[in-house]
Order: sequence, then C-alpha cells, then structure tokens
Amino acid sequence: MRVALVGDIIGRPGRRAVAENLPPLVRDFCVDAVVANGENAAGGIGITREVAEELFGLGVDVITMGNHAFGKKEIVSFLEQDKRMLRPANLPPGAPGRGYVVVETRGGVRLAVLSLVGRTFMQPLDCPFRIADAVLKRLPECPVVVDFHAEATSEKAALAWYLDGRAMAVTGTHTHVQTADERVLPLGTAFISDIGMCGPVNSVIGMDKDIVVRRFLSGLHSQYQVADGPYVFSAVVVDSHGDTGRAAGIRRILNYEE
Repeated sequence: MRVALVGDIIGRPGRRAVAENLPPLVRDFCVDAVVANGENAAGGIGITREVAEELFGLGVDVITMGNHAFGKKEIVSFLEQDKRMLRPANLPPGAPGRGYVVVETRGGVRLAVLSLVGRTFMQPLDCPFRIADAVLKRLPECPVVVDFHAEATSEKAALAWYLDGRAMAVTGTHTHVQTADERVLPLGTAFISDIGMCGPVNSVIGMDKDIVVRRFLSGLHSQYQVADGPYVFSAVVVDSHGDTGRAAGIRRILNYEE
C-alpha cells in the first residue's frame, strides 16, 4: 500500500497547489489513498462543505482537521454526515463528528485514519496518547495512519515512539513548515515532525507577511489574511511492508510553483 499525506492546505492558494500537484502525484506514484489536513482550507481558518467537496473531487480520500476544526460553523452538520471528514478524536465527549475512520483504498485494502491534536502550547484537551490507545483497540486489523496536529516537535516525536509498531505512520501537521526528519522507526512506524503546508510561499506560514510583521512590531491586533502569490505543495508518501501494516519507507514531497 502507498499512502500520500498532504500538509495543511491554506486558503485558495493551497487549494490551487493541491489541484495542480495531487492528481499527478497520485498517478505517478500509484498512490492508493490520500489523507489531507484541511482545517485552513477556507480563507485560512476552517473549512466549508463546498471546499471539502472540492478537495474530495481532486482525489483526497480523508480530510483531517485540528484546532480550527470548527472555524466555519456551517461545517458542523457536514462533519456529522460525511465519514471522510475527521475532527481530532481527543476533543471533549459530545463534540460533533468523528475522530477516526476506516476506508477502502484504491487497491481494495482497508486503511484506518486517526486525527489527534496536541496539548503542549495548545488547548488542554484529552490526552492524545490515551485516546490513541482507546481508538486502536476499537479498530479492525488494518494499517493505521495518524495525523497529529500539534505545536511541539517533542510531543509529535513522543507519540510516534509510543505508537511505533502499532501505526503505519504518525505524521505531524500544524506548524506549516516541512521538517527534514522523516524516518521509519525500528518497529515499522513512519514519522515526520511536520509535513508542511500547501499555501503561499511569500508569507508567514501562509498569512500575509506585512500584516504579521505589523502585529509583531505594534502589538496591535490585525485580522490575518491569506497571502497571494506562488505556492508551495508539501506532502509525504508512505509505503507499507506487504500486508503487515508496517511502513517500508517515507518520502518527502516539496514542490514550488514556478
């Protein structure tokens, strides 16, 4: 099995990056399933039904979210309706939607996708480590990929080591900068601290650089806006080892618009 995981999609430029890069990636790499983080896909915060359906139409099989899962209030009903939309599994009980799903890949193999959000330097939510344990006990025997939407590199690495041998991949999102630490851990879990983003290059993690710099200089609040200009497309491709659910390799993809 070969799974592509796409980094945080930032607004319209990020969706354009996905539209121009994902279909050839799926074709050229013979990708069996695509998981993408879409929590910033609509205007930089949140996602709408229309944007989600646009991403599904481009070849995304599962959309994961993070701390901006409910950034657009109208997405709540869609989270309840469409199993391909995931919010973090460690949100409080009663939160709308679901945190994990089992899908059938293009090759006819089952794949489980789990969405989690970190706690270090973020909101104090349920423990992602213990929630991962609970979810893994409920899942059928099949490969599992985890999108860990977290701020701290240490927390992401710790979860990967904790799940080594139990998940095919633990890949980080949220910081919007692709890291160069991809590897397969000893028991067969592929890991990278952050996949990166799909969004405008000439920006501060996707946002208009002038607005962000002005906020740092003045200390005054200004509404963030998604930047314009050329994009970067960030993803990883993870290969599994036979039908064991263990990773055989992980490759970074980083394409810049010319």
